[in-house]
Amino acid sequence: MTGRRWILAAALATGCSAIRPPASQDIQPAVRTEQVADDPDDPAIWVHPTQPERSLILGTNKAKAPAGAVVVFGLDGKIKQTVAGLHRPNNVDVEYGLRTDGGAIDIAVVTERLRKRLRVFRVNENGIAGITGRTTLFEGRAGDAAAPMGVALYKRPKDGVIFAIVTPKSGGRVNYLGQYRLDAEADGKVNATPVREFGRFSGVGEIEAVAVDDALGYIYYADEGDGIHKYHADPDHPDAANELAHFGKTGFQADREGIAIYAREDGMGFVVCTDQIAGNSQYRFFRREGEPGRPHHHEALLGVVSGGADSTDGLEISSRYLGPRFPAGLMAAMNSSGKNFLIFRWEDVQSGLKR
Repeated sequence: MTGRRWILAAALATGCSAIRPPASQDIQPAVRTEQVADDPDDPAIWVHPTQPERSLILGTNKAKAPAGAVVVFGLDGKIKQTVAGLHRPNNVDVEYGLRTDGGAIDIAVVTERLRKRLRVFRVNENGIAGITGRTTLFEGRAGDAAAPMGVALYKRPKDGVIFAIVTPKSGGRVNYLGQYRLDAEADGKVNATPVREFGRFSGVGEIEAVAVDDALGYIYYADEGDGIHKYHADPDHPDAANELAHFGKTGFQADREGIAIYAREDGMGFVVCTDQIAGNSQYRFFRREGEPGRPHHHEALLGVVSGGADSTDGLEISSRYLGPRFPAGLMAAMNSSGKNFLIFRWEDVQSGLKR
């Protein structure tokens, strides 16, 4: 968005909460990926460092082993690789530059729910390869409280350490989420070490979707029946235990599901949350940077977009240049009935935010 259009949109949005919410704007996907075998759940985007048009979309096929899998797509939606044998993988995320003895690598991390651990993969233009070490999660918990579903990765700017923020299938009203430091051993395998538990839960539904704003250092997660919560991502932050914001509490017709960030280099952008409506899910847009002088105030709804996806669970967004077809980035949404993912050009998403 140009500076002038952004200022206009922000001005229009300032009074949005005082008037009726914007109607959903329908857009069309640019690409529909090929189908996964059983049940898609969550997408992630890996950006190629020198040839962005060769970037990849990773998606999970949420099934018991041996069918459970991570499926790798090109930006054309064609399947390039399937890594099966996972025991009900739920969510996946990507991070760049994990330090190893052999140099920095990019990684994809998947929650393997029925084995109660993370699965870690090296990712490059050729696809993914497993490098999982000791990654058992939520030790000391039992049943669904130890079964991971959501995951988001955070790379701390000051030292490059990478953390996984994980949400389980169930939990208590406090300390619902777990945060784990990821480190590569001499053999190249990646281990997960717990560093904290945090986060409030309403007790209504579940918490699955979680996203991290690396640049600004914030975690957002969706309390399905209650709203969106915001915390500091750095576990060593002096205010790490305190909730920074609780928004998106009204207007949803169904569960709050996938969360993603459209991050601009100037600190502006969007926090996007799925309204998991059967047949035609909606995506609700909030101001990433908050209000002037109030960076944790995200109440204003900037727009609502729908694109024909059924019961969207996972959602991911990239603001990077991804080749001539996706010059301003893309949004990828899970499409339940189609057993696939829908890919939207960011320009089309942006056009749907007009009021």
